[in-house]
Amino acid sequence: MRKLFFRTALTAEGWQDSVAISVDRNGDISDLEYGVSPPSAWDGDIALPGLPNLHSHGFQRGMAGLAEYAMPGQNSFWSWRETMYRFVQSVEPEQLSAITALAYAEMLESGFTSVAEFHYLHNQKDGTSYKDPGEMACGAIAAAESAGIGLTLLPVFYAHSDFGGAEPNPDQRRFVNSIDNFQALVASCQHAMRDSDGVVGIAPHSLRAVSIKDLEHVSSLAEGPVHIHIAEQAKEVERCLQWSGMRSIDLLFNSAEINSRWCLVHATHASNAEYAKIARSGAVVGLCPVTEANLGDGLFDLRGFLGLGGRIGVGTDSNILISATEELRWLEYGQRLKHQARNIISDEIRSSGANLFHHARLGGAQACGRPIGSLEPEMRADIIVLKSEAVSLAHRKGDSLLDTWIFACPGREVDSVWVGGVQVVCDGKHVRRAEIEKNSGLQWIACSQTRSLTCRYRPLSSPRF
Repeated sequence: MRKLFFRTALTAEGWQDSVAISVDRNGDISDLEYGVSPPSAWDGDIALPGLPNLHSHGFQRGMAGLAEYAMPGQNSFWSWRETMYRFVQSVEPEQLSAITALAYAEMLESGFTSVAEFHYLHNQKDGTSYKDPGEMACGAIAAAESAGIGLTLLPVFYAHSDFGGAEPNPDQRRFVNSIDNFQALVASCQHAMRDSDGVVGIAPHSLRAVSIKDLEHVSSLAEGPVHIHIAEQAKEVERCLQWSGMRSIDLLFNSAEINSRWCLVHATHASNAEYAKIARSGAVVGLCPVTEANLGDGLFDLRGFLGLGGRIGVGTDSNILISATEELRWLEYGQRLKHQARNIISDEIRSSGANLFHHARLGGAQACGRPIGSLEPEMRADIIVLKSEAVSLAHRKGDSLLDTWIFACPGREVDSVWVGGVQVVCDGKHVRRAEIEKNSGLQWIACSQTRSLTCRYRPLSSPRF
């Protein structure tokens, strides 16, 4: 048992001053006391519950910035996907683990203390399975252990290239599994996670990649959360309508029992009736504003969905830029642009920052399937501490701290981070940052891929000015 002391903290009972948080040997909060004095120094000034990241593809951090070169014709998610397909051909298990560890360290430095890893890179380059089907997944587990982040591992089932069971194309060979091999993959993940406090869930990739016949069976292979990409692109919804006569979210609800165990990732192009179905089901919608903006996906109708009692959380998805505050800020700013108004995400709390943080931590915790997202007994001792000496935070108290941190800070205000009561960030840097950077292999992969990703589209001569 140990105690951590903070001058002020956002607890489950609201903002409290002079807080002592008792952490048991398992890394859980056993007690909170208010109005106390530390035996020596404070462990921090402004303590917040750690934020869950409910959607990540860790390996994609290695291609960040390499898909910003315009291809011929209309550029979209689908052209970005071609770049990703080429990139994955260079990623081996050791490289995946190293890149992902760096991504996780950056998440911790920004305020994310847990992550749901939507892991779909499974096979060798020729499409055959590794001797252990969970070889790549174990790389993600090792990355989480190296960085010290809480993990919900979501092995992805991927079998088809389009609706109706279309054969996968050659570029998808590293993702594709049979049902039998996928069962072995899930068992490998569960075995590898047996001694951790992490969770193994399931991720049918999308209705494009998983047949309706296999959806229910795949979803039953683990007891943890079930995540699925859905309605991210208008083109996807159109294809689904052409094939089934139904919109994609309607088809999902018609094909499976959707409940609070589910996380519908993106759901960008949903109808009002679909929003109502999701809200009634208790499922979480996983929003990834930075990636959705980068890919040009569109804007989810957050105000309408929250008005129906819907639940949401945020994720970093493609990890092009890892920042908890950027995801929250973009979530609100996208809505302001959509509705041409200010302070969209505010209700009886009134504070936009407090509302964003509230929804993201509770929805994220549900989607991760772990006791996280709140400073109260029996929850994991996942704590982030802001720098009280930051000029932007001077003379701020209560919810104005969240408003200022999210909307008015440059992104260097996280001072310390504890995960399960273990300090993983000190003075704004991950405690193993130098080692993780050295081992990442990120620069080697990025440099080796630049030519194959961009030169094919480079003009023959530079324009003269």
